[in-house]
Amino acid sequence: MTQSSLPTLIGQRVRLRAPVAQDWAGRFALGNTPEIHRAFGGAPGQFRALSEDTARSWVESQMNERYGWIIEHQDRLIGSVRLHSLNTLDRRAMLAIGILDPDSLGKGYGVDAMRLVAGHAFGPLGLHRLSLRVLDFNTRAIAAYKKVGFVEEGRERQTAFIDDVWYDDLIMGLLSTEFEQEDEA
Repeated sequence: MTQSSLPTLIGQRVRLRAPVAQDWAGRFALGNTPEIHRAFGGAPGQFRALSEDTARSWVESQMNERYGWIIEHQDRLIGSVRLHSLNTLDRRAMLAIGILDPDSLGKGYGVDAMRLVAGHAFGPLGLHRLSLRVLDFNTRAIAAYKKVGFVEEGRERQTAFIDDVWYDDLIMGLLSTEFEQEDEA
């Protein structure tokens, strides 16, 4: 599968589609925010405003993902979601998601996007397992993952050093036999 054959997935709240070069403008409009930067493991001292070049580089990296989608709400880019580290023999992959619009946090858009990707992974792709990593202080993301059906499977202690404090990575997983596609409105 190439990016050009990546299916568009339509949920109750969001639409997932393949990235295109013109997405740089939507990414640039979102900018960077300290809250989102920290949720991804960035320290305040590393925070930088988003430049046009950085927005273009972000889009290029999204376009290089075999299973990477742009998340849209009402025809506006709000983030991205992807499957990576795909292992076809073991039928598993890692999931990564980023809602980049601070006004879109906590509204169920990420949950909708992850359900769409999980449905695609467990359906057409024939995967059996999805896993992800999340910093233990990112309670909003952890709650969203749990709504999709992910369960905590382990913890890597003190993996992120942010502002002179160590944080753990939670390892979460979801099996195809546990996944239910219906939305919990």
